[in-house]
Amino acid sequence: MINYGMDGKVALVTGAGGGIGRAAALAFAHSGAAVLVCDVQDAAGEETVAQIAAQGGKAVFQHCDVSDPAQVKAMVAAAVAKFGRLDYAFNNAGINSVGANEYDDATWARSIDINLTGVMLCMREEAEVMLQSGGGAIVNTASINGLVGNGAQPAYTASKHGVVGLTRHGALRWANQGIRVNAVCPGVIDTAMTAQAAANPEIRAKIEQMTPMGRMGRPEEIAAAVLWLCSDAAGFVTGQPIAVDGGTTVY
Repeated sequence: MINYGMDGKVALVTGAGGGIGRAAALAFAHSGAAVLVCDVQDAAGEETVAQIAAQGGKAVFQHCDVSDPAQVKAMVAAAVAKFGRLDYAFNNAGINSVGANEYDDATWARSIDINLTGVMLCMREEAEVMLQSGGGAIVNTASINGLVGNGAQPAYTASKHGVVGLTRHGALRWANQGIRVNAVCPGVIDTAMTAQAAANPEIRAKIEQMTPMGRMGRPEEIAAAVLWLCSDAAGFVTGQPIAVDGGTTVY
């Protein structure tokens, strides 16, 4: 794992109780950043904090439902209160669902509230704090479904396309104020979110067949892209939806 020299910096990660979020939180800590670990699942979030502490890093947990404006405001305020600043934010919290029932009112609203409105709320609060200290870097989790269509996931696909658009908006809005905004667009990643489907040998084989590299991705591979996008190594990169998908969207 690359150490990007983030000593003295502060990172905020939502959905950090497992999968991609936990991998990113661990990666930020490995590079020296203090991490505000955020999730709706308290025990999972505290486990991420424990893993960071075990590797010698600094982290604290903050409960946050990203669809609740008050909780998002409190989350960002907690980063400043506990660590004094905010330099990096990875807005990763999200939900997945499949099927035509996404068109029912409740399912559609929940997908949009968490996957899209949640990102907007986080960006709004994070940018306000970053502007006070001269800038920072924000990365949002979109999806390959934010780059291409998917006939089975209307709400999820719409929400992730929205995240890409919101990312481009933020990049333009804050480009000359020291804030870079990018998105990662994961393919199918081997996490708890995909575990049920991937446990079916036929489904897993289909996933592997549709991926040119012939396998599912690992959370650490998404985390590596997030860290690079936040680092000075990507200092001239903003507004970009970066596909990390084993070549799936090349087709």
